Amino acid sequence: MRLVLSVLAVLLLAVPARADGALQSLITPDDKARLEQFDAVKAKALADARAQGAAADVKVLEAALAGTPMAVEGDFDAKGKWKCRTIKMGGGLPLTVYAPFKCAISDDGSGWFLKKTSGSQRTQGRFYTESATRMIYLGAGHIWDEPPRKYGDDLKENQVAVVERLGKNRLVLQFPKPAYESDFDLLVLER
Repeated sequence: MRLVLSVLAVLLLAVPARADGALQSLITPDDKARLEQFDAVKAKALADARAQGAAADVKVLEAALAGTPMAVEGDFDAKGKWKCRTIKMGGGLPLTVYAPFKCAISDDGSGWFLKKTSGSQRTQGRFYTESATRMIYLGAGHIWDEPPRKYGDDLKENQVAVVERLGKNRLVLQFPKPAYESDFDLLVLER
């Protein structure tokens, strides 16, 4: 019995704090549709950005997406401060790379919670487990001088992203069909 309890304790400590199970009851039909288009939208946006973007910006894009998805289980802990860079593809311009801003991930008891804390366009929301190497982010955007929103408060401000850990300390949120300005966005978190 002691062995079983010890094994359970180790397993509980090894799993990072993320919300799970609630995703299907929370995600809107519009955001489900965005995720269904993910691969096609990403492929087109990347092809256009690589073909038409400035060479320096394409280099930043390639570095952001380099690597093989790593496990978000085990000893990985996302909590803490991060530098975060927005990269926008499509819409008016093929590729726009912004300077890094500040983000933070906390655990509020329900799982990992992201806040972009600097820059004019901000987001906050929660991570949900999709697989051992992939999470889904449900968040809401707001402008720096507006009160932050929660996912579902204002449907046009909802945000959905596929999240992959592409380096030891790099998370990449990939937003298909964001509501404003572009066709595909990245929010690259590094520390």
